[in-house]
Amino acid sequence: MHTPLPDAGDTFTYCSVGAMRVAYASRGADDRTAPLALFLHGFPDTHLGLLPAMDAAAAAGFRCVAPEPRGYLPSDLAPDGDYRVAAFARDVLDLADALGAARFYIVGHDWGALTAYAAANLAPERVIRMVTAGVPHTGHFLLNIRLRQLVRSSYMLRFQLPFLPEWEIARHDFAWLEKLIGRWSPAWRFTPQDLRLLKQGFADPRRLKAALAYYRQLPRSLADPLSRRLIFAPVSVPTRVICGGADGCIGPELFAGQQRRFTGEFELVQMAGAGHFMQWERPGEFARMALDFLRRGG
Repeated sequence: MHTPLPDAGDTFTYCSVGAMRVAYASRGADDRTAPLALFLHGFPDTHLGLLPAMDAAAAAGFRCVAPEPRGYLPSDLAPDGDYRVAAFARDVLDLADALGAARFYIVGHDWGALTAYAAANLAPERVIRMVTAGVPHTGHFLLNIRLRQLVRSSYMLRFQLPFLPEWEIARHDFAWLEKLIGRWSPAWRFTPQDLRLLKQGFADPRRLKAALAYYRQLPRSLADPLSRRLIFAPVSVPTRVICGGADGCIGPELFAGQQRRFTGEFELVQMAGAGHFMQWERPGEFARMALDFLRRGG
């Protein structure tokens, strides 16, 4: 089923992923013999920033799919309220199953990167190659937070509070989100159109609460044996990690030394002067960096 989301400027297709209905945008021919590449976005974001990279990959012969993850409009809220890391990893595998792909590629940014690492650890034989951006290996990040990064990540602690973050984020037409994006990507001169779909989704209090649940359930993920393994285990899938030299969310220093967390092919590439939302700031360069690595596998 194909359904346009009002004001989204894109058309979504829906499929069943476990007990949920997941919406995704696609690029390239709907050909199940073509290699599947999943494009996963993070917070606060939508799939729109990944479309240029999807277009480039589609032109190179990939079947590109960008799902809106559980909780994000217009996909379903998690029916069981589960926003732990293991649930995201299973969603990726279930989506690939629904799309008829035994093996696939991943491009993930922010929470999409965290999800990519987890999916690769849950089923390494299924992920051919992946490109992650904005977040280093999750276990490496959690074990190497120092004071400077703790200040940058203070919003994560604030999100643990009930009710207040939802109120603070939504008031004054999401001015808090705009300030956060400006700190994380100082060079991105975003427009109202860039943020329209994001604000439209978070205008539903249930959707905003779901997005914050990703952070609020991190303690549950760390307490859950499977999620904890997916977070801290070394990644064997060939991976290129892209970081922004001016990232105000996760500093470039957090990306150093993570190579020991990867047992397969690993590359770290810094996009000089780019912030956290590098795919929005410099879409052509981001697309080239992603496609160059994806095309090496098969």
